Amino acid sequence: MQSLRHCGKRALQAARPAGLPSQRGISRTAVASVGGPPPFVPETAPTDLGETKKTTLLKAINDALDIVLATDPTASVFGEDVAFGGVFRATVNLRDRYGAARVFNTPLSEQGIVGFGIGLASNGCTAMAEIQFADYIFPAFDQIANEAAKYRYRSGGEFDCGGLTIRAPYGAVGHGGHYHSQSPEAYFAHTPGVMVVIPRSPIQAKGLLLACARDPNPIIFLEPKYMYRGASEEVPVGDYELPLGKADVMIEGSDVTLIGWGSQLQILRAAGEVAREKLGVSCELIDLRTIMPWDRETVCASVMKTGRCVIAHEAPLTAGFGAEISSSIQEECFLHLEAPIQRVCGWDTPFPLSNEPFYVPDKWRCYEAIKKVVEF
Repeated sequence: MQSLRHCGKRALQAARPAGLPSQRGISRTAVASVGGPPPFVPETAPTDLGETKKTTLLKAINDALDIVLATDPTASVFGEDVAFGGVFRATVNLRDRYGAARVFNTPLSEQGIVGFGIGLASNGCTAMAEIQFADYIFPAFDQIANEAAKYRYRSGGEFDCGGLTIRAPYGAVGHGGHYHSQSPEAYFAHTPGVMVVIPRSPIQAKGLLLACARDPNPIIFLEPKYMYRGASEEVPVGDYELPLGKADVMIEGSDVTLIGWGSQLQILRAAGEVAREKLGVSCELIDLRTIMPWDRETVCASVMKTGRCVIAHEAPLTAGFGAEISSSIQEECFLHLEAPIQRVCGWDTPFPLSNEPFYVPDKWRCYEAIKKVVEF
């Protein structure tokens, strides 16, 4: 136990930039100087998606659920406290519109929520389950990994629960600590039969969630909760879907490939801007969007072009999904690499409360990784 404490302390010390005061007595100004999330940069929706309205990521989720319930009479939304809108208000007003039989609370049992969703989906219904925080999804791990993921396979294709979507807010929020801040995507990426989708913005969240609700596979949909109200942009008001399993090249570049998903894209974008200003480097920014299955073709094509790669995610370094990407790039692009692949991740410790600014990858850690691959 002493050894574990020592390892955790060393990891957090390594995360602290040189010259910054120790955690004891640290000032708000010093914490702010470490980094934190940069301002959200709105994007523009394709014009063929029609009329738009300024919408937060949280409202985009609500709008997508509204459309699912309106267009699919078999659809239902359920989870802890969803009847009055949920702790984040993602389901607000849906019960009033569609009734208590289709939008309803469940007992405090994640295993029961997912098991119930599997039952609904296996009988031809569209089940939109909510896990209040991604950190609480682990009691349902057996239902997801051993039931939902294997339902079609074990029946020889005779049965499936493809109508199941499990929503959960994930990641850092500034004050969540070790039970309200985790990023569990890698656990489920290791589970054949389950898809894992993570949006980066309101436009993406609405289109990807609508696609999830109509996909013939069980899907875990992780929502970056720090962006719920902090990210807003002009979102198409109608019904549209975005492709699952296809990465999005957000910014084209020639020198370094930057890969991330969810909330980390804003940080990578900011790091790329710093690299352009300070180093004259052109960064290509890729949003994976779907963690499983992930778009190897788009990623490898970019790395073959740039010869350098930086991958960033909030989850711990060891066995994070960045390791899978790095390994695949090494196999596919080895002769094109100009520098070792860099991973900028959370540390191999429980997610800390007071040390969160040093735990979450910020633009400066990402910038240092970019500088390292360029100067190698």
